Amino acid sequence: MRPVRPRHAASLVLVRRDGDGVGVLMGRRPARSAFAPDVFVFPGGAVEPGDYEASPVAPLADACAKRAAASPRLAQALAAAALRETAEETGLVLPGDFSGLTLLARAITPTQSPIRFHARFFGMNAGEDLGDPADSPELADLGWRTVRQALALPLIDITEAVLRSLEVPSAPPFRFTYRSGRPVQTPLL
Repeated sequence: MRPVRPRHAASLVLVRRDGDGVGVLMGRRPARSAFAPDVFVFPGGAVEPGDYEASPVAPLADACAKRAAASPRLAQALAAAALRETAEETGLVLPGDFSGLTLLARAITPTQSPIRFHARFFGMNAGEDLGDPADSPELADLGWRTVRQALALPLIDITEAVLRSLEVPSAPPFRFTYRSGRPVQTPLL
């Protein structure tokens, strides 16, 4: 059987830094989800055709766009998908300014998975005035958690890797893949 071709996808890691350390917004996927059921994740999902038509106030920084995708058009669509999915899954509507996004990681699900994604994890600093997230059919138990609290939740391996990278100030972006069924993490240059 041939491996399923990965779909482009993007997640948004909203980060707050305060006296308690680093906080992130996460929610739990439904137990009946076809992909990653009953685990905590960052808001995100697959790129849709409309994401290619987004008109941001400011585009992704060149370095971020180059690390995110080979094509500048795809990189902008990924950023649009991250913001759109965050709005759909949390009710938080973020300004269409892509310049504040940083690339934390790129990940491709294992070849044997029946549902595959080539996901980009974008980070964004979230201000205190962002508002309160609201649960949706796609994400429940939404809330801000410290990295330590988040690491104690049920997670998939890439989510854990992204959280651990947030513990290291100025951690470089990384690529997360699988070789012989085992996760492999390498710097993304």
